[in-house]
Amino acid sequence: MPREGHLPERLSSRFPQSGEQARELVREFVRAVEPDASTTDVDAVLLGVSELVSNAVRHAGGVTDFHLEAPKDGGVVVEVSDSSVRRPRTVQINPAVPGGFGWLLVRELASDVTVTLRPGKGKTIRAAFPLRPA
Repeated sequence: MPREGHLPERLSSRFPQSGEQARELVREFVRAVEPDASTTDVDAVLLGVSELVSNAVRHAGGVTDFHLEAPKDGGVVVEVSDSSVRRPRTVQINPAVPGGFGWLLVRELASDVTVTLRPGKGKTIRAAFPLRPA
């Protein structure tokens, strides 16, 4: 159960430009909105947001907007925007070549993922993750 009076419903003050920065923001946010969340769920959110931000930096010129939201029905929603209008794609996994797992991981870990293209401005990926009590 979220702590009364300490619930940041939305966070968007900083735009992380690395997976590490994104994980730290999410870690703080989750502690505030669901301090008793299971370690497994928290790890899934941290991995998912790390992949989204890393992909935006690696493939789309960086993060242009970043939001964390705590919906009333629970969990956490992550929105990562970048300046590319190219949709993420799943690539053929080749064990001999590093990488290629990020988008697949996000889709597997999140309960819902949407991609919204904003012509001339880029895209926003919105991923919802459950946070169940430990």
